[in-house]
Amino acid sequence: MKGREHVRADTQGTISARLVSEPADPRDRALRTRQATSIAGTASLRVYVSEWENGKRSIAPPYTAILRAVLGMTDEELFGGKEVSIPTVDGYRELVERIDSAHSVSSSVVDTLNQQTELLRTVDRQMGASQLVDQMTAHINTLTEALTFAVLPSVRQPIAEALAGASTLAAWQALDVGATDRAWRHYEQAKSAAREAERLAYLAHAMGEQAYVLSEAGKPELSVELVTEALRIAGTEIPPRVASWLLAAKAEFHALSGEESACRSALESAELHIPDDGLLRDPDMLSIFLTEEHLKRWKGHSLALIGDEGAVSELYEALEAMDSTFARAEAGLRADLAQAHMRRGEHGDATDQLRKARLLANRTGSVRQRKRIERLTGQA
Repeated sequence: MKGREHVRADTQGTISARLVSEPADPRDRALRTRQATSIAGTASLRVYVSEWENGKRSIAPPYTAILRAVLGMTDEELFGGKEVSIPTVDGYRELVERIDSAHSVSSSVVDTLNQQTELLRTVDRQMGASQLVDQMTAHINTLTEALTFAVLPSVRQPIAEALAGASTLAAWQALDVGATDRAWRHYEQAKSAAREAERLAYLAHAMGEQAYVLSEAGKPELSVELVTEALRIAGTEIPPRVASWLLAAKAEFHALSGEESACRSALESAELHIPDDGLLRDPDMLSIFLTEEHLKRWKGHSLALIGDEGAVSELYEALEAMDSTFARAEAGLRADLAQAHMRRGEHGDATDQLRKARLLANRTGSVRQRKRIERLTGQA
């Protein structure tokens, strides 16, 4: 497509539903205020959206930034163009400048970049991924640029490790907003960076999360194989908490494949591996949040998928112990409760949990959770 005359066909309708309607969450209104000093009123905006979708009006700032935040998509995904690329190097002088700049990246700079990843992870956990697309894209580009022009392994490896962690987060965010191609590419970038950093735990984690892309695409059996391979590659170098995380993911994929016995076996293994240290995250793998309470929620989720009536008690215990800042995770947990209640014929309870799950999914902009909630609503 030329310029920005059309938005992609699969975003049409979503724009009308989410941009024109009054946001339910005041934080969404604050976002619009920060991004644009003045935008059209509701009546004019309806006309604009119609003209954008029919190619009668070009989309220009500040609306491009608003659309990225509302839909959680990049310019490339929205308009079919190329949003960001690393500038071409023109001559040796510029090349040397970039190499010198990358060589000067100290451990303190890498620490700062990792802190930025942590900040983005915190905002994502509490408020959702959609409005972070610009910040995440810029952050990944900064790390990619630094790694591209770093020369010596002593400089490259810390940057590569930081890129592996950031790319995995970016991939999960992309999957959450329905940008599956972007998610897959970020996971590939994360795996490549983890190999360069010689961090097998990061590689295994990226493979484990990438298996969710396959699962969402209707390939849970292949997801099982990918997680199994991740566990094999990591071997004895994998921290116990990461091993527990991978085994819990494997149990979920077995459940989706209808393999009840394999699901229960993987859950038992996951419980055996979780360390009894009271920590929320492993010091060597900060991207994984997993405690006994989190694992209980995950176990309840998998049990709900295989139709185990004991899932309800597991899930309510997990809900009671849950950190309220995990808003998107709570939406998933309540969807699990709805599914478990439906299995027991408790449709009133299921409907109540779906209503609460929908509110949380809408607040965080989670396309992935909304799809599941709508699917369950049709069964209630």
